[in-house]
Amino acid sequence: MEDSPTTTNQQPNVTQIALPNASAVLVLGIVSIVLCWCHGIIGLVIAIIALVLASKDLTLYNANPQNYTEASYKNLRTGRTVAIIGLVLAGIFLFFMIIGLLFLGLNFAMFPWEMIEEYN
Repeated sequence: MEDSPTTTNQQPNVTQIALPNASAVLVLGIVSIVLCWCHGIIGLVIAIIALVLASKDLTLYNANPQNYTEASYKNLRTGRTVAIIGLVLAGIFLFFMIIGLLFLGLNFAMFPWEMIEEYN
């Protein structure tokens, strides 16, 4: 029998690190849901910031997935999902705020102010 060198497909030991903004994306996503009721604007801005950070980290992960931990990738995906939910909730709330203000403005515009002036 010949001694032939065996080749294995073992990867060298690579120290995995956490994605830089994974925790921040998760926290911002949760905060965007909590603050989406503050006139919609604050939650909208925070959700957009979380999505931008998530996009940057996803490109980092897709370039070299073996360099980053699986837990940080899961946090990033969860934070991105929560940020999308916060964005939708803030957008819906902002839409209803605008409709409500338009309705209120139309009611004041169509109010018979002349009748009130007659009584004064």
